[in-house]
This record gives sequence, structure tokens and C-alpha cells, in this order.
Amino acid sequence: MDTSAFLQHLRSLPFYRGQIAHVEPVPVREAQHAHPSYALHHTLETSLRERGWWPLFTHQAAAVDALAAGHNVVVATGTASGKTLCYNLPVADGLLRDPQGRALYLFPTKALAQDQLRALHELAPWVAAATFDGDTPASERAQIRGSAQVVITNPDMLHLGIMPNHQSWSKFLRHLQFVVVDEVHLYRGVFGSHLALVLRRLRRLCQYYGSYPLFIAASATIANPRDHVERLTGLPFHLVNEDGSPYGGKDFVLWNPPVLNKALGTRRSTTTEATSLFVELVRREVRTLAFVRTRRLAELVYRYAAGTLSQTSGEMAGRIRPYRAGYLPEDRRRIEQALFRGELLGVSTTSALELGIDVGTLDATVLAGYPGSVASTWQQAGRSGRRGERSLSILVAQDNPLDQYFMNHPDALFGRPQERALTDPDNPYILIPHLACAAYELPLTQKDGDLFGPRFMAGVAQLEEQGWLHTRHRRWFLSAQARYPAESVNIRTTSAGNYAIVEVPGGRLLETIEAARAFTQVHPGAVYLHQGETYLVTELDMPGRTVYVEATDVPYYTQVRETEEVQVKSVLREDEVGATRLYLGAVEVTSQVLSFVKRRPYTEEVMGEEPLDLDPQRFPTIAFWCDIPPAAEAGIAQSGLDFAGGLHAAEHACIGLLPLFALCDRLDIGGLSTPLHPDTGKAQIFIYDGHPGGIGISEKGFEIARDLWRATLETIEACPCEAGCPSCVQSPKCGNNNQPLDKAAAALLLRAFLGLPQQTQPHL
Repeated sequence: MDTSAFLQHLRSLPFYRGQIAHVEPVPVREAQHAHPSYALHHTLETSLRERGWWPLFTHQAAAVDALAAGHNVVVATGTASGKTLCYNLPVADGLLRDPQGRALYLFPTKALAQDQLRALHELAPWVAAATFDGDTPASERAQIRGSAQVVITNPDMLHLGIMPNHQSWSKFLRHLQFVVVDEVHLYRGVFGSHLALVLRRLRRLCQYYGSYPLFIAASATIANPRDHVERLTGLPFHLVNEDGSPYGGKDFVLWNPPVLNKALGTRRSTTTEATSLFVELVRREVRTLAFVRTRRLAELVYRYAAGTLSQTSGEMAGRIRPYRAGYLPEDRRRIEQALFRGELLGVSTTSALELGIDVGTLDATVLAGYPGSVASTWQQAGRSGRRGERSLSILVAQDNPLDQYFMNHPDALFGRPQERALTDPDNPYILIPHLACAAYELPLTQKDGDLFGPRFMAGVAQLEEQGWLHTRHRRWFLSAQARYPAESVNIRTTSAGNYAIVEVPGGRLLETIEAARAFTQVHPGAVYLHQGETYLVTELDMPGRTVYVEATDVPYYTQVRETEEVQVKSVLREDEVGATRLYLGAVEVTSQVLSFVKRRPYTEEVMGEEPLDLDPQRFPTIAFWCDIPPAAEAGIAQSGLDFAGGLHAAEHACIGLLPLFALCDRLDIGGLSTPLHPDTGKAQIFIYDGHPGGIGISEKGFEIARDLWRATLETIEACPCEAGCPSCVQSPKCGNNNQPLDKAAAALLLRAFLGLPQQTQPHL
């Protein structure tokens, strides 16, 4: 792709108003080859030569040698670097030498599993490989268990269908030589903590059947790939991270929507800008993925783009599609194949297509908002230019503190090291349900504490107290009341189960949605989008876990408003940081959805608000909070500023910038500010993990508070608005409709935290 010519074309268009904030040229990289010291089986080497894959890239050769030496290996290199061969080669070689051997491949999605099955068959057609997941026909499952040398599945099926029925898998587990875990950078937070315990359960069953497989992990570039995968598996690993693959280069553009009202700080919608870029790329027949943050936006971008393209070319409008999680399997496969075959020019998608699914040659990616981490940014950008040609990626900023920070500080994005992936398998809200699952599979013994960690005995004691376990001959057995505990453990969240979204009349299943998202996205009266079509939620059946929707055509979308309370349970750590005292502790959060507003697309105009009668949700978690220096409160009063508004604005802005330091999403974090908290008797700003038990975000915030405050202060003071806007202190998820907020007071507070002199006339 001639990226320079396209950028010049954009500058000539009527909607261009100086949106290009920065262009980062990513250089070309030449391939580096090597022969492994280990001699691969001659049949396998012949296959590599026939496909032009010999000699190997240096990182592929290093992985083969490390595995041949008996090490567990994690490969952390860029997108399209050939990580697949790093595990397919050792597995195919091992099976040629021992046909009785077995390998288990774990991928986070079914689509990726299907794609990797094709890749394995291309390299090693002699390997008996099959996918085993929820889409596998019952008539094929026994044959797969008995004869497949490689079983390709996902963590959910391993947790729900394979390990609880391990007796049926005894032959496979007895001969298991390799366990492949791909895309390990995605296994962070709640999902990663669950997977860590799933893998410990797998290791436990392998030991029972007498096998000790090598683990092979593949990851995007993150700051701690070896530490991360060692925490996931509980095993030592050898790291391979010197990328020997070629790269065609890229122009990476930071695109900041223009300010429409300087006083209010309002900018043109990120969705509008991303859609315009998406349309322009498709018009010029540039094959493009447009990444968005939510399912709703994937549908909206598609609808807006299709509508615009249809005005000039109905044929071109038919060559774009939306794609996201929640679609039925047959719908996802159809879109993936159409993209791979070149039938589609563009797809608006969530992170569901961020993974390494081979969708053919793509020339451009548009990112509608910062994806939440540097790792995900490069993963999404790396979906274009996978065939060695120069490509284009455009990050369209959102109106929030973090995106605007990057627009003003490009080095913070392009010169920044990757974040650390966080998991917490010791979280009791995640650990204890998995101990019940493990007891169902095999009786627990004290020796299992070596696998499950220091909270094992406390977890066992709690399950005994609740009647889930009973003891006999120094072993713990699952009680009859427990039945099949894996069914009640959703490993992708801390809430159990999904809701089915059903169309009425007719009863057609459209998709599913996680229980944790139900109150905010499919409440009664919510507008829900599915494959470009609009539906209105008519009923939320909580006991039946079913959402009933009917097709509609309304000129608005919906957004909930909620309120939160934070109760301090205990202080775990405290420290003097800057000019204030900082605390880390256990808290209980109570949140309640109060109402929903109807907003007009594009303009975001509020068309009305309706109350909701939903039960409050309570969960324990971890938070960090700080005292307010007395001088800061006095200074705010003397300046005639709003103290409560300053607390609220500083809270919002800090939450917006925290993902700069922790591998998390803004939606993983909650906050509360108050001039007088009932538990402490002081003014307080709380920031907490938005998942029961916590997932390590608050601990990270506690450790880097000074850096967080400094970055937040820079963002607030650099923002051109007068009184606060979404780019600095407003939050899209604020339950109080962003009231009150005082930008100047927030800057004064942050300066006080850092021990900096106050500006007599703050540049705000």
C-alpha cells in the first residue's frame, strides 16, 4: 500500500481539519534465519523445504532447540512472526517419532482453533488432529478421544467437558507430551486467573495418569512474558523473544478528532471519524479492519458505513460486515471465510479479530479508540501488513484522558515498554470454586497444596464448612450436593452463566451475553444491536437467564446510569507518597443501576431518561485511596473552587490514566470520591478493581501512584477546555452524570499530592 499517497489524499478531503497529530514510521526489518541444532525428522524437514519455510527464522530455531533440551518454552514475538511453527514443529516431530504421543492445543476462541487446525494440516498432513469444542458433533467425540493425536480446544471446553470426564480421556492424558497455550497475553485479569487454576487441574490429572508434558506458550510482546506464563502454569519456562521474521514496515497515524467547541472541549465523535476513515479506505479498495471497543459500536460503524457507501455503490456496501463475540458459530465462520477469500473489503469488529486468525492480506487497520494496552494496540495494528508489504494503521482518539495523553505525548505510546500482564490465582473467589472442580475430578490431598498455592488449606476448610467437601482417610471428597461444579464456574468472569438473547415473536436465538453485562446492556428498555439490526429489550428474565427482544427502528441508543458506595473492610498496606498518605485495602462495593438515558447517535443528545428497578449488586474487592492534604482543601476554599468537584474530577482523570501503567481496561476499574467518607471520617478518593476479589490493578496503582498523579496532572493542564471535558475529567460511565466536576480544583489537588507549588493562575 502507498501509505504516503493515501495520507495526502486524506488531507485533501473536506472533512480534514488537521486531525493527524503524529505519524510514526515503523521501519522495515529483514529476516534472520538459522538452522536448529536439533535435527528435525527428515519427513518434517522435507515438508518445510517444499513450502519455502526452510531455513527457519532465528526465534523458531531457538524454540525447537529449547524444547528438544526439555525446557518449557514461551515465545514472545510480534504479529505474523511465525509463532505457530514454534509449537507445530516440535509436536509434528514428536508424533513422527512416537505415534502414540498426544498433544493438547488451547486457543482462547473457537475461530482461532479452526484456523490453527488448517495450519497444522498444511505443515503435517500425517498428523491426526481435530477440534473438540461446543460445536463438535456428539457422534464424533468418542472417535476424537480415542484416536486424535492432537486435540485443539479452548480453556472453556477443557474446564467444562474434558477434565470433569477425564476417565474417558485416560488414554489421551496418559500419553500427553505437549500442551500448547497460544495468545497467553490475553489470559490476564479474571480470565487469566481462572486459566491458571484450570492448568493446575490439568497438571494434576496428568500426574495421576503418569505424564509430565512440556508446555509451549506463545504471546504478543508484553513486559513479563516469562513471569506471566510461569504464574499461569506454576512451571519454569525458557523465554524466546528475539524476533527473526521480516517486516514490511508501517505508517502508524495518531488521529485526533477536531475540537468543535473549545470552551466545552467537545470534539467530533470518535465513531464518526473512524467510520469516515473506514469508508474512505474501502472506497479505494483498501482491505481494512476497523476495531472498536464495544459490540454496539461494531454494529454502529457497520450501519453508518454501509449507509454511506450505498449512496454511491450498493455493490461496495455489500462488501463490508460487522463481526464480534456473541454471534452464532455459523455466522462467525461465514464472515471469516468471506474475509479470507477476499470477498469482503472491510469488517468492523471488536477485539474478536485481534487474534491471529488468518483472514488473508489486509492493508489497513483503523482503531476507534486506544484498545486499553500497548500490547493490544500493536496486536490490532499488526493485523494489517501480514504479507510483508507496507501497511497503514490509524488510531482515532477518544475523548478521554488516556487517549488525549497519547495525542499530546506520542512517545508515551511508541516509546513505551509493554505493560505487565496481571493474574491472581490466589484470589479466593476464583480459587475456591476450582478446588471444588478439582475434588470432583479426583479427591483432594494435602499434597495438592503444592499445585494450588498457599491458600489451598483455607479454601478446603471453607468448602468443608459449606458442606461441599467431606474428609475420609486424609482425603477430601466432593459431597453429593455439589453434583457437577464446573457448570457453575464461568472462567471468563467472576459471575456465573450467560443470558440467552431471544427474538420475539418466533423464539430465534440471536446470541448470548455474559451475566456481568446484563444489567447494563440488556435491561428492560435497552436498545441492542445485532448484525446491524436494532432490537428493543422487552423483558429481562433473571431466573430463566433469558433476554427477550423484538426488532425495532428507534432513533436513539441507550446508556445506563448507576450509583456506587464503597465500604472499607481492612487496610492491607499504607505509605507516605508525595505529600499525602496512601492506603491499599479490602473494600465492599455496592452498585445499583438507577436509570437509563436515550441518546441520539452522532450528536450524543440526551432524548430522555427512564428509571429502572433492579437489585443492587455487591462484591468485595481491593482498592487504593489517599488522604487529602489540609493545605489543598484550604487552597481550594480560598480560590472559590468546588472541593467535591475537584475530588470527583481527579478521581475520573486518575481512572482514565491508570491503564497507562497496568495492563487493564478503564472498564475494569471503578472509583468513588467524597468530601466525607463514613468509614474514615475524611475526604477520600477511592479507586478499586471492578471484579470480585480484585485482580491486581489496585496493587499496581498503589505502587505507581506518584507516576499516575503526574501523568494525570499533565493531561488536565494540557487540555484546552475551560471547565473540564471528556478529554480530561469527564467519564462516560459516571453514575452522577459528571456532576459536580471542577477541573481547576483537581489540578490543585494533584499538585498538592505531588508536593508541587501551586500555580497562581493555572494554565487550564
